[in-house]
Amino acid sequence: MTNEEMLEYVVSSIRRIRKAKNMSQLDLSIRANMSQSFLANLETGKKEPSAMTLIRIAEALEVSPREFFPESTTESDINVKNEIKSEIIELLARL
Repeated sequence: MTNEEMLEYVVSSIRRIRKAKNMSQLDLSIRANMSQSFLANLETGKKEPSAMTLIRIAEALEVSPREFFPESTTESDINVKNEIKSEIIELLARL
């Protein structure tokens, strides 16, 4: 999976989970403490989320950040997920 495909998967997952929880972009932006325009740009792929942004969105949606990522089957996908996981764990440790 390319970086672009991974980004599309992540933002699609955010949108899918948000809609499944019957939340508007405004609802999610308020709960995640970010602007609605930023969230809209994120969901349309105009902005790329940082690890901290993904954590805030996951907390607001009451899911694990893992829910945003596909299950990995190739070694390169596993390496990418492990790098992202390490970055998220490091950021969480700072909180």
